[in-house]
Amino acid sequence: MDWINDLSITPVLCLVGAAVIFFVILLATAIRVVPEYQRLVVFRLGRCVGSKGPGIVLLVPVIDRGVITDLREQVREIPHQTSITKDNAAISVDFIWYYKVLDPTESVLQVGNFEAAAQGMATTTLRAVIGGIPLDDVLSERETINNLLRTRLDEVTERWGVKVTNVEIREIIPPRDITDAMNRQMTAERNRRALVTESTGQREAAINVADGEKQSNILRAEGEKQSAILRAEGERQSLLLRAEGFAAALDKIYSVAQTVDQKTMTLQYFETLKAMGASPATKYIFPMEFTGMMQNFVKGGDK
Repeated sequence: MDWINDLSITPVLCLVGAAVIFFVILLATAIRVVPEYQRLVVFRLGRCVGSKGPGIVLLVPVIDRGVITDLREQVREIPHQTSITKDNAAISVDFIWYYKVLDPTESVLQVGNFEAAAQGMATTTLRAVIGGIPLDDVLSERETINNLLRTRLDEVTERWGVKVTNVEIREIIPPRDITDAMNRQMTAERNRRALVTESTGQREAAINVADGEKQSNILRAEGEKQSAILRAEGERQSLLLRAEGFAAALDKIYSVAQTVDQKTMTLQYFETLKAMGASPATKYIFPMEFTGMMQNFVKGGDK
């Protein structure tokens, strides 16, 4: 009889175990933990009832269905795309763009596959923007193109509850012939700058040399001027000293002459005549009065 009782208890235990397992499964599906950077968009019997989270969210099993939406800023890469510029130049451009979900509900309801839709929309927008800009502006005004792309993309994604925060063009590859022409242009520009720099250096060097020579000539002229002044001053002092010497000699001669008598003066005259007559070619003609002077001198000598 015991084994009959065991058989009757076994179905009950199986039912209880199944109920427990079913309850655990329902509880697991009914309780969702949503992180801070995510939101849970809840659909109840197919109708959206809004987004919930963060924290613990309770769902009605079988009736409610939740879709997780990430609120963090995302980055997507658009591979190289061939675009035609306004002046019919084919270029290859790739860029990356950043976006952030602002409205989780709209991002789920308004677009089915956001990733595919965003990439297709970004590609067509890139070609539209590049098609309205000449090649030179495409190569030189990346920031302007980035802003245009961001504005155009944001206009489309706004209705999806998504905000495009930034767009950055990474690489622009122009055609080979344009690249060669640009290289030749850059080489010519570098050569021109080198020539300008060299000529400027030569001009500045010539100016420095001329300025140095000018300063040297000025200093040399100043030196010669000072030297001439010093020589003139020396000559003036020499002349003054010589004149003072002559004046002193004359004063002395005059003072001595004042003490010399007539006979001494006459004797000096004879000495002078003697020196003058030392030459054989010298002849003297004396007037008669000279003999009278001689007699007086002789008589004076006798006395």
